Amino acid sequence: GLEGAGVRVFPYFRRRLRRPQAFLLYRRLLREPGRIFLPTATRIDLALLSLAAGGPIPPGKSYLYFHWFRPDAGKRNFLARMARRHPEIVLLGPTESVLSVFRECGFAQVKAAPYPITPVDQEERREDVDFRHLLFAGAARAAKGFPEVVNLVASLNAQMKSIPISIQASPDHYDRYAPDLRTEIDRLGKIGYPHLTVRFETLRGQEYVEQFRGAVCLQPYLPSEFADRVSGVTLDALSHGAPVVTLEGTWMGHVVNRFGAGIVVREAKPELLLEGVEEILRDYGRYRRNALQAGGALQQELSASCLFEIVTA
Repeated sequence: GLEGAGVRVFPYFRRRLRRPQAFLLYRRLLREPGRIFLPTATRIDLALLSLAAGGPIPPGKSYLYFHWFRPDAGKRNFLARMARRHPEIVLLGPTESVLSVFRECGFAQVKAAPYPITPVDQEERREDVDFRHLLFAGAARAAKGFPEVVNLVASLNAQMKSIPISIQASPDHYDRYAPDLRTEIDRLGKIGYPHLTVRFETLRGQEYVEQFRGAVCLQPYLPSEFADRVSGVTLDALSHGAPVVTLEGTWMGHVVNRFGAGIVVREAKPELLLEGVEEILRDYGRYRRNALQAGGALQQELSASCLFEIVTA
């Protein structure tokens, strides 16, 4: 864990009080020596940091890593104001689509940094594992193709298939489901597929990792949302040898095609997803080896050492 790496961990935030707690924390840290690094920054964090500063943030003080950013006119106006107010703040991101928004809005300190991949025990990667289940990992989101996965379960049930499928359907950061997702979860529960396992809680640590053993990871993420957006689930799946079924026109599809680490289909129709799954199951060992090769390469390419060097330079 982090403690073993010499990092002091202070449990600080309560989920429903996070914003006022963050404001108070940023205000204190801005007045103390050292640098502030926000590894999963959002527009709210930028606003709270600006409010807490009470004036221009000094050079080399604050580093905000944005995994993605969806701009609209209002958000661009906000960013332009922040760029004028805090010209020395450093904004980091993994892809050009993220970084270009900040540059266009006037930020001068914008830097590319790899999406930090979670390191994996190499001994674990050598273990031979047979296929166990299909897997949808992470929070339930429409943009991540959750309704399409529900459609696949319905199709498996209608065809009386016996392929095990595990679905992690955890809620958002505030323990809530969007109304459309609640409808899909209710629909999933009514299908009655006997080989289905659903986990509604957010999984942590080894319990999260364990689900990738012997899995085929389903990622029918929408190309409109993930054309150039990195997925941590993809990195976790490949790092643990789980081949991926995903869609054309996505960042995940590019990675899968690069390494032959799964199947990329043109649409999220149940029959196409099932064809992709069955293609992998015909030679699961080969696809698993390709996934492990992909994970190993990405462990090198996306090492957090680059991000660390930027923040500590």
